[in-house]
Amino acid sequence: MQVLFIHQNFPGQYPHLAAALLARGDQPVAIGGPSAKELPGIPLHRYNPMPAGGVPACHPWAEDFQIKCLRAEAVARLLERLIGQGLAPDLVVGHPGWGELLAIKDLLPAVPVLHHVEFVYQLAGADVGFDPEFASEAWRASSRVRLKRASQLLALHDLDWGLAPTHWQAATAPAEFQNRISVIHEGIDTRHIRPRAGAFVKLHRAGLTLEPGAEVVSFVARNLEPYRGFHRFMRMLPQLQALRPKAQVVIVGGEGVSYGSAPAAGGSWKSVLLDELEGQLDLNRIHFVGNVPLAVLHELFRVTACHVYLTVPFVLSWSLLEAMACGAVVIGSATAPVREVIRDGENGLLVDFFDGDGLAERITAVLADPAAHRPLGEAARQDMVAHYDLTTVCLPQQLALVDRVAQIGQGQIGVKSMGSPH
Repeated sequence: MQVLFIHQNFPGQYPHLAAALLARGDQPVAIGGPSAKELPGIPLHRYNPMPAGGVPACHPWAEDFQIKCLRAEAVARLLERLIGQGLAPDLVVGHPGWGELLAIKDLLPAVPVLHHVEFVYQLAGADVGFDPEFASEAWRASSRVRLKRASQLLALHDLDWGLAPTHWQAATAPAEFQNRISVIHEGIDTRHIRPRAGAFVKLHRAGLTLEPGAEVVSFVARNLEPYRGFHRFMRMLPQLQALRPKAQVVIVGGEGVSYGSAPAAGGSWKSVLLDELEGQLDLNRIHFVGNVPLAVLHELFRVTACHVYLTVPFVLSWSLLEAMACGAVVIGSATAPVREVIRDGENGLLVDFFDGDGLAERITAVLADPAAHRPLGEAARQDMVAHYDLTTVCLPQQLALVDRVAQIGQGQIGVKSMGSPH
């Protein structure tokens, strides 16, 4: 079976699935953008989304949709050429979030498409308006979000089947499409992402070596920004440092913006928060390490006495599950995506996203009595193995779903006969 992956940042969510298809004898092929990376044995064809004459001017509300149309056209032109050279996929697997699949049914009308349903923008009840500090009453802000949904809703009307990593993320799709979405996580390689004796982390700039048993508090985000509760975490630190004068705080993440907006006055959210808290923090005990290799990140999860994960209602981070797979004691925000994974007092602890005092108190309790909280990390590890393991749980389910969706195009099975995913 020939499977065409379309993802601007290939392999994106698909490195394990694409490799597994290749290993079992299928023929995966990929289309990606300029930043896409090759996987061994899988042909990668890159497209350039920029038109020769540059991006034409348009109404500000239409800018997002225009960029997605440019990607869709670039993918379509490349795909048209590849089809002329003999490409004949039995299935297309892709992420519709960047517009790349908008024209796919016009080129491959009979080929089923499996969409990655990561998150559908919500007008209310999710990330938009969740944090009053960044909420906007202006109708223009709401209209921008409404129009950003256009490409997502168009994609949903074209999907043959969808794949979402969590039930909450699947539920962001309109109700009429949810009976065509299966919930299977990308998977955590718990054989390698696991507790390990002798773990340590060296902070070269501070001249410290952190080992299990030390009062280490970790915070991780791709970028340090309000969507991941960075501002709430930072404002809690003066209280935590007063309560636990030996605590070492390790903060992993870049200074850009992955989600939401940059500070209105410019700079990074890190610089904004450090300016706001000037004179209130002992910076000798707070270590900003930027982005680190995965191996180092996993060592931090093995060393940390308490890992903090905060997020507005939005896409769940892989880092949370990887911390749990390493047996870390996690304190998470009691937002819907996190509550799907963490059961308060059973495999972790939950705290209100806005409750800085409560967060400081919970961290303090963990640091004061790590032995009493150790069972939480052990239970977290067991849950990751039982429900999120890449090899034994998620990848077999993904492969089975790929085979079932491919049968739609062969006329062997209809969408209705696929059954409910939940």
